[in-house]
Amino acid sequence: MKIATFNVNSVNARLENLLPWLEKVQPDIVLLQEIKTEFNSFPFFDFQTVGYDAKIWGQKSYNGVAVLSRHKIKVVREGLPGFEDDQARYLEAVVAVNGENVRVASIYLPNGNPPYNDPDDTSKFAYKLRWMEALFKHTDELLHVQEPVILGGDFNVILTDNDVYNPELFRNNALFRPEVVQRLKAIEYQGWTDAFRALYPLPLNGYTYWDYAGGAFANDMGLRIDYLWLSPKAADRLVACSVDKSPRAGSKPSDHTALIAEIRDK
Repeated sequence: MKIATFNVNSVNARLENLLPWLEKVQPDIVLLQEIKTEFNSFPFFDFQTVGYDAKIWGQKSYNGVAVLSRHKIKVVREGLPGFEDDQARYLEAVVAVNGENVRVASIYLPNGNPPYNDPDDTSKFAYKLRWMEALFKHTDELLHVQEPVILGGDFNVILTDNDVYNPELFRNNALFRPEVVQRLKAIEYQGWTDAFRALYPLPLNGYTYWDYAGGAFANDMGLRIDYLWLSPKAADRLVACSVDKSPRAGSKPSDHTALIAEIRDK
């Protein structure tokens, strides 16, 4: 069972990049973030042509998450429970893969940095912290469901100095603030396994994001901010995890790339 997460930075703008990748890699489940479209503009038919069903929680021009699968998808939650939100950032579904139900969540965690024109505005950071606290409560509940669970997405959190090309440049960034790191660590300590780090300990960087500017990708000036977190029932069956840089190196790329884990069938 192959599961991928990929912040596509506008799904309609990335089809030329995304569809050939799906045909080549053929993951069973793909968790997309920043689809930046509502239901009526989502390219359902294009994904069907390469064998994928799609469920989305969309929003015009911003945010938006989706689950793609070559298997039947049942949406169980749109948005975080107990958290009123006008931004589409969380979609939870159950997918029947090879005779087994697997629960997945596509997550686009808030960035938290202030607007460029108002660096003293802390509202986005406060929103990020509240969002993470709501996520913490829900991930604790998810550890008790019957199915193996995979949380995948753009978490907008740099966990360690080894997860960013220049830690000092990001010390005061909302992706690397201690309050944010502590909250993601708290989720990990509930019992979730970071699929990439479980197989590739430090100092391997595992970057999944490179800015478009300044030759960041060519010079590997990246960040590791996309994750696949596995519940114990999924982590016990982890056999592989890798960053696939080919979409980032392809035509019309997102500034992120795909992270892929393989889970042994039951």
